[in-house]
Amino acid sequence: MLPFKYLVPQTDPPRSPRETLPTMYDLPSEDPEEPGLRDEFHDLQPQLLSLTFRPRNYPASEIFSGTDMNLYYDVNHTLWHKRPDWFAVVGVPRLYDRSELRMSYVTWQEGVNPFVIV
Repeated sequence: MLPFKYLVPQTDPPRSPRETLPTMYDLPSEDPEEPGLRDEFHDLQPQLLSLTFRPRNYPASEIFSGTDMNLYYDVNHTLWHKRPDWFAVVGVPRLYDRSELRMSYVTWQEGVNPFVIV
């Protein structure tokens, strides 16, 4: 097990993982001077996922993948968003309106939720 800065005492009943698991700032980084920051694979991971995510029933032109892009998911709370490292949506054109790059992905406008989110 990895050594953490703090010990998590056992309790009965056990505390929730949200209370006991380390955050990204607690986990080690490749650079010991910058704990919790991006590692060298952060930029390579989305490229690899985009190149290899190819569902059989969809042509490449109908697969959209986003990297570090705002993902708006609740029509009742239009400012709520997440910014996943990578996500893929099948059944939508790669380009918005088949002509423009997307600056964000708005699920209620597109009508299709992401298939995979990393």
